Amino acid sequence: MEIVAALFIDTIELRQVEGPSTRIDLGGVQFSAPAPGPFPVTMSPHLVVMVRCPANAKSTAALEVTFHRDGEQIARNVQPLAIEPGKFNYRLVRAELAFDEPGTIEACCRVDLGPVTTVPYTVLAPL
Repeated sequence: MEIVAALFIDTIELRQVEGPSTRIDLGGVQFSAPAPGPFPVTMSPHLVVMVRCPANAKSTAALEVTFHRDGEQIARNVQPLAIEPGKFNYRLVRAELAFDEPGTIEACCRVDLGPVTTVPYTVLAPL
């Protein structure tokens, strides 16, 4: 299995179209957000990770997402994956991330011990 995309989002909707085929509508794709109030704050952004299982590949694996700030791991999420060979699926990951000041975390996503896909998320000063 392999990661096709990983993004922080506000919403996700699936819909069927002719074919049969599925469309995935992502709303509010983001890489940063203002803090909701004065620091310290806790942010809980939604990360969607899209995964593909090639034909003739093993249909089970584990998705691991670790969150890092300044090189230090601050949170971790592991979820099982079961995807039919030749198909796609997705997983939503949500971590509660504490910020004492504006800054960036990196979500490091991988399937089993495969390559890492890194997605940054920056919390800005409140508006």
